Amino acid sequence: MTKADLPAALDWQRYVAALEAGHKRPRAEIADVFLGPAERTLLSRAARIKGLGFGVKSVTVVPENADRDVPTIQGAMLVFDDATGRHLATLDSAVVTNLKTVSDSLLGAKMLARPDSRRLLVVGAGSVARTLIEAYPAMFPHLDEISIWNRTATSAKTLAETVSGGPITIQAVTDLEVAVQEADIVATATMARAPVVLGDWLSPGTHLDLIGAFRADMRKVDDAALLRARLFVDNRDTTLDHIGELKIPLSEGVIAPTDILADLYDLSHGSPGRASPSDITIFKNGGGAHLDLMIAFAIVESSGIH
Repeated sequence: MTKADLPAALDWQRYVAALEAGHKRPRAEIADVFLGPAERTLLSRAARIKGLGFGVKSVTVVPENADRDVPTIQGAMLVFDDATGRHLATLDSAVVTNLKTVSDSLLGAKMLARPDSRRLLVVGAGSVARTLIEAYPAMFPHLDEISIWNRTATSAKTLAETVSGGPITIQAVTDLEVAVQEADIVATATMARAPVVLGDWLSPGTHLDLIGAFRADMRKVDDAALLRARLFVDNRDTTLDHIGELKIPLSEGVIAPTDILADLYDLSHGSPGRASPSDITIFKNGGGAHLDLMIAFAIVESSGIH
């Protein structure tokens, strides 16, 4: 199954609901395997969720493909029935990853952002940023303004001119500090290795959705932001020891593991999230094979495969 098999208008409510339901099941078993050199790697991420099923997503990562006009990441995901082990589907890994990444952020925002949020700022102008712009209004009906900031201003301008916002005003901005100060939700979708959003810029009530810093040397926000906010992650097991966003400040003693108040499993079982409208909340979207599996089953079920 590829992107061409999906409907043009995606039902983001369906995929967010699939993640929410999946987090009410037992915690997933997860395992990752890396093979090959840095310039030509095979990454396989496997998960099993009791009562749902098994899945393994394998992708090759070849950075040099960018010079060959070939995707740098290519792969597929296999999905298996939990009771019988029967192979149910083979899905394009890019489809699963894209739906998983954005749905993860939407669920975090649903649980932590102010429901009356009106202004969304997207930091970045790539494919994930485009999908965030298309998806966030599905969860936040009061949104009436989406701003886009990118280090390359022309990229932000091009995205603002080409993405459809319907009644929502979509605009490129050049002053990141002011844009952060005015936003209700800030979603970062960049590959930055140094903080881009600073804690001193944050206004009371802001929700930060941190996407993309998946390596140990990557960060999107500074220490001040972490110290001002209530901190949440999608999964403690896949974020605290692996992703620089949290690994670096934890290793330096800026924050402690107990400062991470909950993950999506905890929140789905009633742990408190936002305590007041003035709280600043940070949600680290770290991804993980268990999220791929939840989304893959939502795709399988919507396609009528049994």
